[in-house]
Amino acid sequence: MFQFDVVTLFPSMFEAVTECGVTGRAHDKGFYQLVLWNPRDFAANSYRTVDDRPYGGGPGMVMMVDPLEKAISAARQRQKSSGVKNSRVIHLSPQGRPLNHRLVMELSQAQGVVMLAGRYEGVDERLIQRSIDDEISIGDYVISGGELAAMVVMDCVVRQMPGVLGDAESAAQDSFVGGLLDHPHYTRPEVYEDEAVPPVLLSGNHAEINRWRLKQALGRTWQRRPDLLEQRELTDVERALLDDFKKEVQGA
Repeated sequence: MFQFDVVTLFPSMFEAVTECGVTGRAHDKGFYQLVLWNPRDFAANSYRTVDDRPYGGGPGMVMMVDPLEKAISAARQRQKSSGVKNSRVIHLSPQGRPLNHRLVMELSQAQGVVMLAGRYEGVDERLIQRSIDDEISIGDYVISGGELAAMVVMDCVVRQMPGVLGDAESAAQDSFVGGLLDHPHYTRPEVYEDEAVPPVLLSGNHAEINRWRLKQALGRTWQRRPDLLEQRELTDVERALLDDFKKEVQGA
């Protein structure tokens, strides 16, 4: 069973993960365990203080080393008692490595991770130097805290666990898995407001359907995320399909 431990000031936020959707079902079926640690429980005073003003001045507050380090240590020890030999401690931060499919797969190979969901203006740098193994960012923007980012990481990792998704091919066909954006999807009705489903999808010719889907995936990636194509070495077939897509678009 995969082990998630999260250090957070807002443990109740994670009910969205354990009670809803794919991650909720996976939790109920015992694919992973989630334990939440509130650093206020490790504070040194009766006020349960976990933050203070930054040295050097400036707005906001900074999370203190001691309560966070104790919470992380407790999480590490719990994972060790659960059989995790090397817990990986991750700080969710806009300064971290960008989260992508390759990193998700890397994390999914571990036995467990400890995630720190920071708040306020940030975390004392000494805590990062002493206790953090890696920093991960979910995008080039700022959110109110690391909880949402931690939930994104959890969702991504849980989806990769064998048996979690009902269709064994679902995870393999997700966007970015093959380095491309996903192709368009259609369902009933066959015609909606004079817009019909592409005829190839109704043909029953699976080879042609797969070819069409690959062309659409290549084309969408070219239109929306050309940087992904620059990282991928296209086959002759893929190059020809992309050329066809470009001609269709330019001739429209």
